[in-house]
Amino acid sequence: MVYKNLFFDLDDTLWAFSINARDTFEEMYLKYGYDRYFQSFEHYYTLYQRRNLELWEEYGEGKITKEELNRQRFLYPLEAVGVNDTALAKAFSNDFFSVIPTKKKLMPHAAEVLEYLSSKYNLYILSNGFQELQCHKMRSAGISHFFKRVVLSDDIGVLKPWPDIFYFALSATQSALHDSLMIGDSWENDIVGAKNVGMHQAFYNPDKKMELPFQPTYQISDLKELMQFL
Repeated sequence: MVYKNLFFDLDDTLWAFSINARDTFEEMYLKYGYDRYFQSFEHYYTLYQRRNLELWEEYGEGKITKEELNRQRFLYPLEAVGVNDTALAKAFSNDFFSVIPTKKKLMPHAAEVLEYLSSKYNLYILSNGFQELQCHKMRSAGISHFFKRVVLSDDIGVLKPWPDIFYFALSATQSALHDSLMIGDSWENDIVGAKNVGMHQAFYNPDKKMELPFQPTYQISDLKELMQFL
């Protein structure tokens, strides 16, 4: 297949979200003295992650706003241990969001692969992240110049895997469906979402932990594998 347009997810596909987020949370945990309330950082982070996943699902279904998502996910761990301090949660949240986009860690070989692909294809970001964070992250990590456009769920208020965000991305970048490829680490958001609109998919699955309900167009465990067929 000859492609012209490559759409990349950002978090945990190129930018090492899980590592960068954990590092930032641990910094904030120490800065705000959360060891007063939690048995350990792991105790805090487990509470946060569990509720955060639920809230993102609610946000994706249109049940809560972005503001409510952010308010609840930072307040919930405190409330879970009997601390109802909205001012503390808000200060922690504000500080977190100012620090996390300055983190620079990328997924293995991301910069090398983007350097290789950028001379051959139109590269775009297609992400569920927030406008005020995603572009800052890319600049901090030194990869923003590889991309011709960043398309975010914030642009139209619709998240992957809904078809509207894929159609919007194609229209906004003047890309054709038949020569476009979606590359991402989220099976549901990136791979199922792309397949449902007829776009080819490359599933970045470094841990190979899951059994796949169907065979994606490509499956890779290392970003460098993209260079073998692109």
